[in-house]
Order: sequence, then structure tokens, then C-alpha cells
Amino acid sequence: MLPKWFNKWNEDNPTNIFGPAILVGVLGGAVFVAVMVISWGNPVAQASLQTGPRGTGMSVPEFNVTRFAPDPTIEAYYTEEPFIPEGGEPLARDIYDNVQVLGDLTEDNFNRVMTAITQWVSPEQGCAYCHGDGDLDTYGEDNLYTKVVSRRMIQMTQNINENWDAHVNANQEVGVNCFTCHRGLNVPSDIWFNITPVTEATEGWPSVQNRATSVSQATSLPSNALEVYLTDYEAVNVHDLESRVAGVPNDEEVASIQKTEMTYSLMNYFSNSLGVNCVFCHNSRAFYAPEENTPQWATALLGRQMVIEMNQEYLIPLEAEYPPERLGPVFADAPKAACKTCHKGYQQPMQGMNAIADWPELATSDAPVYE
Repeated sequence: MLPKWFNKWNEDNPTNIFGPAILVGVLGGAVFVAVMVISWGNPVAQASLQTGPRGTGMSVPEFNVTRFAPDPTIEAYYTEEPFIPEGGEPLARDIYDNVQVLGDLTEDNFNRVMTAITQWVSPEQGCAYCHGDGDLDTYGEDNLYTKVVSRRMIQMTQNINENWDAHVNANQEVGVNCFTCHRGLNVPSDIWFNITPVTEATEGWPSVQNRATSVSQATSLPSNALEVYLTDYEAVNVHDLESRVAGVPNDEEVASIQKTEMTYSLMNYFSNSLGVNCVFCHNSRAFYAPEENTPQWATALLGRQMVIEMNQEYLIPLEAEYPPERLGPVFADAPKAACKTCHKGYQQPMQGMNAIADWPELATSDAPVYE
């Protein structure tokens, strides 16, 4: 159908027809993607939380797909509005045996809170997880360690809501309850145990680092940061700004390189626990200057002190109550809490859900006030 001269010219001058086709296809695809992005929105759009002066790099960027994604662990959250007492009802301590906490509640509210704790902590085992398989007449017995531990955990929850308001309610009134940590599990995720030394071939400082562990956030940083900084009030600091400082690394007052490495390990843990970066709390111009830190730094400082109290006063003393399988794998120590135990990678636990709106009984160790 084509002229002979045209066919002859093509035979003598062969060319690659696929190159232009590929180029046209790529350009066409790029135009199509651009049109879709404009029409439907950027699928990898970011939001940036500005934490300090602009131009200093003080921002916390986060993909919108992550920022708006619901925390999957709170899908099973159980809640129920309280029964407003009319006055004069018999209280739980007068109805049931051995009610050492929550005794100021009416029977309806006491059973309502017990139902919630069952759903939050032992949804599969039910009431038997703490009370055993006996009938109701045996529920007052303290035969199972789970009941003894649960009682102390209720007291810890009330203490957090009563005395650490500046941390748990720093942004808004949300508080905490059992689900904040447990999320439907008997044992909360992201608890921790003592594991150092982690390197048997060396002694001293090298024995606590240079092996990636979950406690060191899979880095070669020291694995004893939580052991030191979340069970005791030792000062968290980095190297001294002077070039030569008298003292030895073991002195608590000396800001040694060892303390610096341990501080970095702790800060790395904080960042991963909340899903933020360093400038969420610190001014990038002067990390060492607390007077230039953001307001979140003070909230985090209170959080550290709160966790230390939780570990010292509530969790570590329960070691004798636990069976061997619930103790640490190395030193048989009690499970301990830290930032990630509640936060689970979010700036606010349960993405800011109000945990005490329906549970004023867990917000105070006194008789609750219903509104």
C-alpha cells in the first residue's frame, strides 16, 4: 500500500521505534499521575508541627496517612456510662468481702467497673483471671497473684490521675485507665526488664553496649538507660561544655561521655515511644539549654518522674507476687513500665481519647464525683 521508495528507504534506514513510544508512555503516565494528585490529593502529604522558631529546623513532620490513621489497638475499647447514685444505696465494701479498693462505689457502679477491667485486661479469660473458677462466694479470696497485682494497679491508676495531672492532662482532660496500657492484653506490651550486661566478653562500660537490643531501640547505644534513668532520679545529662573537667566517669556529678551515650539512648527511646523527633522537646540551636526548650520538655520531664514513681512504688515491689514465668528472663525482676507502655508510638496515648470520662472511679482514690 505504501510507495516502493518509502519501503526501500525504511529498509536502508532502520530505526528504534520503541524508544519514542516508551518516552511518550512515561510522559503520558506522569501527566496522568499529576492529574490524579491534583484531583484526589497527594497520597503522601505531610503535616508539620512547628515546635520552635521557623528557620531553625524545629518541626515534627508526619505523613497525613499516618497522622489520621486510627490507633488499631483502641478498636476494642469498652466503655459504659456510670450509674448516677440516688443516695443511700449500700456500698460495695458493705456488700462484698475483702473490697480494699473501690469500696466507696455503689453495687451497680462497682460491678460496672469490674466488667470494664475484665474487658480491658482479660477479655478471653473473663472474671476467672483474677477470681478463679469458684463461685461468687470465693471472689473475696486473694488466692491468685493476678488479683493482688490488679488491686495495686487500680491504686496506681488512681494515683496517676490524682497526682500527675500536669503530665496526663497537659493538653486536655483525658487521664488514664487500665486500657491505656493493657489494650486487651493480660500483660501490657512494651514493658521492660533488666538485661545488662549484654556483652559477656567485656567488663565495665563496654559490657552494656555495642549489642542491639529492644531496650536500646536496636542500636549500639547502652542498654541500661532505662534501668538507670527510669528507676531512679539520677540526673540526665550530656558531656560538659568545658574541654577538661576534673572527676571520674562513675561520679554522679560528672557529665561524662558514658553519661552522654546513656542520655542519647534514653532520648532515642523517648522519640520512638511518642513518634516524634528531638525538636519536639528541644531547641535545635541549643540542645543543652533547658531554658530554650519547648513546653513539651517540661511535660516529658514530669513523665519521667511519674514513671520512676510507678516503678519504685508500685511495680518493682510486686516482684514477690509474680510466678517465675512473669519475671524477667535474665534477672527474674518484676516487669516495669516506661513511656511506650502507654504511648505506643503516639504523642498522646489512645490518640487523646478521654480515658476517665466514663470512669471517674479511676480518677480518684476518694469517693468519685458523678456529673
